[in-house]
Amino acid sequence: MKKSPLFPCIFALLLTSALLPDSGFAQKKFQVNTDYFITQPDKLMLRLFLSQKFAPITIPSPGNQELNYKTNSKLNLGAGFTYKSVTLNVSYGFSFLNKDKGQGKTKGLDFQFHEYPHQWAIDILGTFRKGYYLEPRKNNGLGLPNYYQRPDIKRNIIGLSVFRVPNAEKFSYRAALNQNDWQLKSAGSLLLGGEAYYGSIKGDSALVPAAVNNIYKQAGIDKINFFSIGPGIGYAYTLVIHKNFFITGSAIAVVHANFSTEEKSAVKDKKTGIKPGGIYKAAIGYNSSSWSISANILGNALYVGSAVSSKEYFLPTGNARFTIAKKI
Repeated sequence: MKKSPLFPCIFALLLTSALLPDSGFAQKKFQVNTDYFITQPDKLMLRLFLSQKFAPITIPSPGNQELNYKTNSKLNLGAGFTYKSVTLNVSYGFSFLNKDKGQGKTKGLDFQFHEYPHQWAIDILGTFRKGYYLEPRKNNGLGLPNYYQRPDIKRNIIGLSVFRVPNAEKFSYRAALNQNDWQLKSAGSLLLGGEAYYGSIKGDSALVPAAVNNIYKQAGIDKINFFSIGPGIGYAYTLVIHKNFFITGSAIAVVHANFSTEEKSAVKDKKTGIKPGGIYKAAIGYNSSSWSISANILGNALYVGSAVSSKEYFLPTGNARFTIAKKI
């Protein structure tokens, strides 16, 4: 029986939980240091936001002529609320925010779930995209005057990252990224944990256009499968200015064991190696007991090895958002 692609991520969750201090998600009695941040559990938060997600595919070349396939991701306008542990957001990519320039359509499902229980940062990723394009620029070797559309290309990735936040009594991810808390003083924390990703890239024909087969060693490849898993370490810090204004930066470096397979005319080439990875989060804004205004970006960097090239495929994923929220 074929294994579910969720198996690698479940395995990563169990492995990471076992390796971290106080293994398991059962939390000890947690006490917030209210000199540094306060929680607002009884507040109803109403929000309006703009958001845009990205999930490109970069195929490297020996020179600087990489193929950078992009999705035609819409800029979404949305509204939502948070009350205690319940959050609901609804958004839509209205036409007045998204002019058609000939990039083609991108379809599929994309969810990025970010949860910050005390002492933990958990990210769950699922991107199932179909429909990519190349920009009309000369240095990808095509030299086309218009967008090169590939409605057949699919990119499916699921992933899980779990990181311990040891200084969570003073530093709050939630204050920076969803404003459920309010950071009053500057503070930071070491981040320890790991992550795992499982995914595939597939086209009805070769991923590299026939016109540039002579440039790319990946010519003829129409499918790539991979699994990556590994530990990571990083740091997060929030600078607070006059209690209300904040700037947050978070960066994690990950070392992955990467297992990949490239398919070309029913021939499979496998590659096993160690590849870098990373998770980044940044935010800037204003927070108070009644209002919150913020801009943030969250993303990950994922590299997949190639058996036919010395350079890796690059598959980042991320989400940028601007939010105005009222706390009642």
